[in-house]
Amino acid sequence: MKIRNFAIVLPAVLSATTALAGPADDYTYGHMWGGGFGLMGGGLVMLLFWGVIIALIVLAVRWFSDKDSAGGSSALKILEERLARGEIDEEEFARRKAALNT
Repeated sequence: MKIRNFAIVLPAVLSATTALAGPADDYTYGHMWGGGFGLMGGGLVMLLFWGVIIALIVLAVRWFSDKDSAGGSSALKILEERLARGEIDEEEFARRKAALNT
């Protein structure tokens, strides 16, 4: 779900950065030197660009780390759940817990 939302927002952000860059004619030397924004507009576009890149990296790291931690439960927690449900008795729980600690 997160990736789908991000795939919708990314093209909008990239097109906005292109629009803020201004026109590329011979007088302004293109992207970051003019077009009504001057150096401030070019700097703003550059900050926006790097912000998007950093956000992509942060989202990718969070997404991959969430997959690893969300799916797996610790073995001790599983043993405690099985004891609570009555699948194993206290003796079996103590034996398996001791095996996990070694």
